[in-house]
Amino acid sequence: MIFQRLAAVVLLTAAAPATARDVPDNIEQFYKNITSQNKCSDILASGFYSKDGDKPTSVYCGDHLRDYGVIYLRGEGKSLVNMDIDCDGAQKGSPADDGRCRASDDTLSISSFQDTIGSYGTGIKDIDAYVHPYVVFGNTGSKKDWATFNPTQHGIEPLSLMAVVCGGKLVYGIWADENGDDGDKPMVGEASISLATACYGKDKVDGNTGHDDDDVLYIAFLGKDAVPGATGADWNATSYDEFQSSVRELGDKLIERVGSSGGNWSAGGDGDDDSSAWVAGSPSLAASVAASLLICSSLVFI
Repeated sequence: MIFQRLAAVVLLTAAAPATARDVPDNIEQFYKNITSQNKCSDILASGFYSKDGDKPTSVYCGDHLRDYGVIYLRGEGKSLVNMDIDCDGAQKGSPADDGRCRASDDTLSISSFQDTIGSYGTGIKDIDAYVHPYVVFGNTGSKKDWATFNPTQHGIEPLSLMAVVCGGKLVYGIWADENGDDGDKPMVGEASISLATACYGKDKVDGNTGHDDDDVLYIAFLGKDAVPGATGADWNATSYDEFQSSVRELGDKLIERVGSSGGNWSAGGDGDDDSSAWVAGSPSLAASVAASLLICSSLVFI
């Protein structure tokens, strides 16, 4: 009986929904390592601002592009970047609309990958900032001397899953939008209102109020295995909790890259190679759970 109960606990743990999880040890150590360094050694693009009034010292960093298959944002010295609020995408009929996005004065009714989302055939035409936790990553623009960065040129796939460390928590978000040149400066550090709410609480953020401290870590994962696609996420979710739970398993698998031994990135690195893959030296969460269930099931019949 005790082994049957143990098997049930393992099943419940694997299936339990999670909105924002505690930061696991490997990601916490990664965060500490980055913020203990004064600069990025492999700068992929520079000249970005974390907030108005800053100097353009934020960069897209590739220090762990080859060993962990990740790209992240960081600032000058030991700082990272902040979290501004994005409310782009679907503007009407959100089942989770609580009015907070109305405080925003720069909302667009379209996201960068709207066409791809529509092609999924799930019934939605675009992301919903109140429901879908997403990250604004990459910078576009044609203004003179405007800093730009195209993540796909380094192997990051559109609508791939990212990990965000914020407010002492870990949240998974889709790369669903980019920073344009409609503002005065090329900015970085922005996420949907649903993601920001998971980090800091409903009373702390709205369409015009984000998190100003440069202590947020945005991690993007290289490769097609980071893309949930049409069936790997609950795009029709009616709440943040539902969507976050649907990508939890994939997110937990992706973060195993960070700090793993024996892992390496293999692919062309341009986002177009179907053979691109992450080869890790440690088992995934799903494999660990499956192994635990197998052991428990065997013990039940002993």
